[in-house]
Amino acid sequence: MNQENVQQSNRISKDQVKQIADKVVQYLTQQRQQRETQIPKVTLQPQHVENCQLLLNRHLMLEKMEKNSVVAEIGVDEGKFSQLIHKKVKPAKFHLIDMWGTDRFHDGKFEAVKSYFEEEIEEGAVEIHKTMSTKAAQEFEDGYFDWIYIDTDHSYETTRDELELYAPKMKPGGIMAGHDYRMGNWVSMYRYGVIEAVHEFCVKHNWELIYLTAEPTESQSFAIRKIEE
Repeated sequence: MNQENVQQSNRISKDQVKQIADKVVQYLTQQRQQRETQIPKVTLQPQHVENCQLLLNRHLMLEKMEKNSVVAEIGVDEGKFSQLIHKKVKPAKFHLIDMWGTDRFHDGKFEAVKSYFEEEIEEGAVEIHKTMSTKAAQEFEDGYFDWIYIDTDHSYETTRDELELYAPKMKPGGIMAGHDYRMGNWVSMYRYGVIEAVHEFCVKHNWELIYLTAEPTESQSFAIRKIEE
């Protein structure tokens, strides 16, 4: 068999390509369906939303937050929102919590955050915790934070655990807020679980939604607090 015949025999027909594509789609659909069954769906009641305000974006939500307060941003990445929190809210104590990974790309982000807050870190106004969000919760005493903002991996399991672990760390009337209150990322086809985790937590522990944002990018934020009894 000559080289031309070998090349022809190795070619994949359009029908074969379609069959492979169909199998991939079928597999991914099955995976998404299986994942969907693993995320609980809890229905909110009127008391969980009666005081909720709709805001245009999370910048406006920051204006609602207490100034000169004890704050944590959980999931910092390159620190752009951290800078905004610092400028708008001026926390008395600002904790920045993130793993920042181990590769050079993420290490560069970590160094950039340290550089930006260098003066505040030296003064003790900003403290960096390079660790997992769930592990960092153990470092704080109960009733410590005025408010926190969660922006980690957006999965149901992680968000559920973060809410459970940080709730005792909040002062009376403290606010737990977070990013990506949406179904998922359509570009990466990644299913989030923030909505479900927040709803489950509110119903289980008698908390209420007080702010939701309406960004056109669908990267909405939420804020919840304990319902006064």
